[in-house]
Amino acid sequence: MFKTLREYLNSVSQRDPAARSVLEMLTTYPGVHALAFHRIAHRLWRWRLLWLARWLSQLARWFTGIEIHPGARIGRRFFIDHGMGVVIGETAEIGDDVTLYHGVTLGGTAWRKEKRHPTLGNNVVVGAGAKILGPIMVGDNARIGSNSVVVKDVPPGATVVGIPGRVIAPRATSAQSQQREAMAKKIGFDAYGQTQQMQDPIAHAIDLMLDHMHLVDQKMKVLSSALEKAGIKVNLEMPELGVSNLEDPSNENTSKKR
Repeated sequence: MFKTLREYLNSVSQRDPAARSVLEMLTTYPGVHALAFHRIAHRLWRWRLLWLARWLSQLARWFTGIEIHPGARIGRRFFIDHGMGVVIGETAEIGDDVTLYHGVTLGGTAWRKEKRHPTLGNNVVVGAGAKILGPIMVGDNARIGSNSVVVKDVPPGATVVGIPGRVIAPRATSAQSQQREAMAKKIGFDAYGQTQQMQDPIAHAIDLMLDHMHLVDQKMKVLSSALEKAGIKVNLEMPELGVSNLEDPSNENTSKKR
């Protein structure tokens, strides 16, 4: 028991940089309290003490602002950060190492007594205010953006944003990332493609520009080599691309005057 508790608190401190001590997490974190209540309520639910389980879950809701139905099945190291307004339905299933932020709803879309709430895989992160509705599957390592409304299955490792939720462009492959990083270093630019942040239209456009510049460099080298082999002397040498080449000419003239 104490080993499991220690493991859980360590996982909380890793996901919340504001956590300063074990005492603080045990006494002031509503997500920790709500999960503790749920573990007891879920066991009562399995013992068919349904009213008592529901009463305990409502007591936890009153204390923490987090509503978890006692029938929900939750894996290890589950963490609700901040927590206010989180709702988890009866047939929801949550894997290990899942993180939810405040205002998240794992809700149903039917009134029939059946599997009607979502299933979250391992290591899923759900942003503040997101709604995941219906008996859908969210794959391992998926990320759900804040305020998204998800009503369809999410593949493993995907990032979903928007209303309705849509999977955004996947991260670049390792080879693409290395090419973009090399080109970005030439021009003194911190490539958006190298960040772990969610992709946006401007970042995507810059990534495409970096890919195009890299391709132009390669084509020019191939063309120059082919012309030389054919005995045609054409100066296709490109000036070295670097930060110094991108400086404002007016600043250069100013420096010369000085």
